[in-house]
Amino acid sequence: MHRIVTLVRDGVLPIELGIVHRLFGQARSAEGNPLYDVLTCALVPGEVRTDADFTICVRHGPEVLATADTVVVLSSDEDYEPQTGGRLRGAMAEAFGRIRPGTRIASICTGAFVLAAAGLLDGKRATTHWRSAADLRELYPGVEVEENVLYTDSGDVLTSAGVAAGIDLCLHMIRRDHGAAVANEVARGTIVAPHREGGQAQFIQRPVPEPRISSTAKARAWALEHLGEPLTLRELAARESMSVRTFTRRFREEVGISPVQWLTMRRLERARQLLEETDLPVDRVAEDAGFGTAASLRQHLQAALGVSPRTYRATFRGPALTAG
Repeated sequence: MHRIVTLVRDGVLPIELGIVHRLFGQARSAEGNPLYDVLTCALVPGEVRTDADFTICVRHGPEVLATADTVVVLSSDEDYEPQTGGRLRGAMAEAFGRIRPGTRIASICTGAFVLAAAGLLDGKRATTHWRSAADLRELYPGVEVEENVLYTDSGDVLTSAGVAAGIDLCLHMIRRDHGAAVANEVARGTIVAPHREGGQAQFIQRPVPEPRISSTAKARAWALEHLGEPLTLRELAARESMSVRTFTRRFREEVGISPVQWLTMRRLERARQLLEETDLPVDRVAEDAGFGTAASLRQHLQAALGVSPRTYRATFRGPALTAG
């Protein structure tokens, strides 16, 4: 199994620890077998303070970092103190020295400060909670800080914004490891959205419409039922009795991305599901997902994941289809 080791420090946010264990712990193969082994470690095993009125008891020390396939570094309430950067460089140097080359390393929220202190983010895109982005940029000028995204993925180093974005990052890693079907099943079990693109804005202006202000929810629901059709902004706006300009502005306020970006993401999700769960020809998958042609699907999948539809299917299709 792929081993996830979660590194906690004094002041850890318990909700972040729960996210990692719950999401990776729920991932199952088609036969129902666990896909991840999740451990927790601290620099010194034993009692670890949280930011709440209780502590947690951590059995493992930093030695288990050497056994990890993925290390997830959580935030701490101490990360908000300006002097933390200097302490991190010394405190984490030995621990990170135990990690094997090629191990995937991720952070949630201000855990990005730990990765930056270890030099892992130099020259890379990274994010953290928008309130801490300026501090991260000032302390570590070699990091390309993007404060208005949910998460970043540089291959073997990933970062996410505040707490809920940690859910998105974990689902993204599960999806990257085992495909959309496994990640979607984990999302269903946790009752969360199956996929929010990393580039989506951290702060959405109107997640719940104000009284007497129309939402774009009906148009989105209708679009999901008609993904295979050629949808236009004018048609979507008409569903909400709005002008295209008003609809586009309201959509971005509620969802955090443009209608066109949202449609492309939903169509990619549909295409990935069909590639994994059916034996439909690629041309038919492209048509049913709304891309029209195999060439268009190939272009979008290559841009999003760096693979062709056939390569994606060969990697992530279910065992029953593969055997057939």
